[in-house]
Amino acid sequence: MNKASSTRNQPLIGYQTRKPAILRLLNKSQGALIGIMLVSLWLILALFGPWVLNADPNRQDLSSTLLPPAWDPDGNGTHPLGTDHLGRDMLTRIVYGARTSLVTSVAAVMLGGLIGTLSGLIAAEWGGWVDEVIMRIVDIQLAIPFILLGITVMAMLGASIPNLVLVLVLFSWVIYARVVRSEVLNLREREFVLSAYCLGVPRWQIVLRHLLPNVMGLILAVGTLELANVIILESALSFLGVGVRPPQVSWGAMLADGRNYLTVAWWLTTLPGLTITITILGVNLVGDWVTEVLDPRRRWKSIR
Repeated sequence: MNKASSTRNQPLIGYQTRKPAILRLLNKSQGALIGIMLVSLWLILALFGPWVLNADPNRQDLSSTLLPPAWDPDGNGTHPLGTDHLGRDMLTRIVYGARTSLVTSVAAVMLGGLIGTLSGLIAAEWGGWVDEVIMRIVDIQLAIPFILLGITVMAMLGASIPNLVLVLVLFSWVIYARVVRSEVLNLREREFVLSAYCLGVPRWQIVLRHLLPNVMGLILAVGTLELANVIILESALSFLGVGVRPPQVSWGAMLADGRNYLTVAWWLTTLPGLTITITILGVNLVGDWVTEVLDPRRRWKSIR
């Protein structure tokens, strides 16, 4: 067998080394495995749970109000997680709330990441007054308390899912803009970018071919961690009554509905609150693992 054929039959070195390294890193990180399982569980519930349950989350049964969960001596097996003050099934409402909360938060993180990434790239690459304008907008927005901004915008536009996504995008885009701008300013001083400038490559090609691919890993890591913050903010706005509008179900709205029954029906607030906590824990664990995978220095220390 000649040298060319033997080389052709060998697998790529990058694929050979990268895949086992990431798998070894995942095997060594028990937190990452737990986080992936938790996030996968809620994604499956959000996507397929309503089809499996095939029930109306707003169906009221006044003869079955404030039933405790099934493991309580006074519980009912037909309502595994109990019912609320209107006789609505808590399990069904939590599953439908997962779809509302997760879909809203993921959409906001993706749109915020797109807007923030473009803003950071433009600010760092074009500089001058463009950079000043974008960064001053970022500074002004960071100076305004988000809850106050969110309540004001939602009061002006009205409570709805599209308006809620808009408010969450206003919160999330600034972190992408600042992080991407800082990273691009560093990349512009690297030899491969300076060589492209010297060769007369158009600026937009440098941005698309050299700068953007090198910040995508950082964007993914920031987006994973930012998702947890957006879930909290969505729940907070819904808790305050300026988030999603009934009959849409939200975990934050469920917390608001049960706050007047803390002493007589603990499950009305405990179960939605525990759901939010577990979801955020899973997202943060996955975010930490993604950051570790995308950082070569941390990845090398972890797999040694």
